[in-house]
Amino acid sequence: MKNQITLKKREEQRLLSGHQWVFSNEIQSIQGNPEAGDIIDLLRHDGKFLGRGLYNPHSLIAVRLLTRNKEEISFAFFERRISQALKLRQIVFPQAETFRLVHGEGDFLPGLIIDKYNEFLSIQTLSFGMDRRLTLICDVLESMLHPKAIVERNESHLRALEHLDSRKGVLRGTSDHTIVTENGIKFNLDLLGGQKTGLFLDQRENRKAIRRYVSGRSVLDCFCNEGGFSLNAAAGGATRVEAYDVSEAAISRARVNATINQAACISFGVSDAFDLLQKKVENGETYDVVVLDPPSFTRSRKNVNSALKVYKEINGNALKLLTNGGFLATASCSHHISEESFLGTVESAAHHAGRTVRLVHAAGAGPDHPTLPSMPETRYLKFAVFAVD
Repeated sequence: MKNQITLKKREEQRLLSGHQWVFSNEIQSIQGNPEAGDIIDLLRHDGKFLGRGLYNPHSLIAVRLLTRNKEEISFAFFERRISQALKLRQIVFPQAETFRLVHGEGDFLPGLIIDKYNEFLSIQTLSFGMDRRLTLICDVLESMLHPKAIVERNESHLRALEHLDSRKGVLRGTSDHTIVTENGIKFNLDLLGGQKTGLFLDQRENRKAIRRYVSGRSVLDCFCNEGGFSLNAAAGGATRVEAYDVSEAAISRARVNATINQAACISFGVSDAFDLLQKKVENGETYDVVVLDPPSFTRSRKNVNSALKVYKEINGNALKLLTNGGFLATASCSHHISEESFLGTVESAAHHAGRTVRLVHAAGAGPDHPTLPSMPETRYLKFAVFAVD
């Protein structure tokens, strides 16, 4: 018997609007004996075909829709989808050799992330179905791009929700360090040692945007990771940049990046950002620009209120450090925090700190991280710059 899933009555509306997920509580019946990662046909309550997707009985997201057509999910399917994704990147970043090649749902390949770093590729498979097809995906990538190496960085907490283990390693070829260039700035990249897939590519445009606010100014960069915002501040003419991260390994990599970019104005330190900001406030220190690019403070909707309190704390202390006429550049990477809530929290922090803020720049992830209007879950990154008085 063919593997089919029939939805409850009226549960197809979200899918018809462009969403790609089916939740387990939306299923009316299952025909056949599909196992985790199998391809299934998705049917409306009256039997009308809706699409074909990847099934996982162990996940709250029971089906991830791959196509709305009755087509085979084969080498040719992945080759076509990845080729379409590559074409978009060649349009938005025509001179770049480093970019996110596939951004999951945004490229109609839910649960698959592929980052390209020069001649190297880094993959995350965040769904059971994509993980089962990792060899096939590597075959497609080798055929299309002939990379020097393909590595997997499958350490995301999201894999646990799919009953997948945590892994990282070389899948094809030989992994090595490579120096990538982003908006004229060089990064010495360790594909297996850096965070995420090697570099936070989603902040590419926002790192560049910081340059217009820093000329002749002092900058404090918290959660600096490998120094992206700090290096752009130096490139923008900052007179002094202090960069901190709680990870010694990240600071070590950031120092290397500062050296190869000859960014002598940057000093680095290992420190917890919360303690650091509080101590600097107590010491009466001031800066012209403060950058906050923290990790996600919540991985579930139930913790949103507590996360907003944390955002209010760090943004409030950052605002207290700023000179009149200074700028706060601040970000949130949790899709559970809406843009409205995030900006409202900064406004509340400013009021509590006795400061006035004006929003002068707001953005999300770069164009190599496409989002779907029908899937608010895909729009996770919020980045804002406030003028502060």
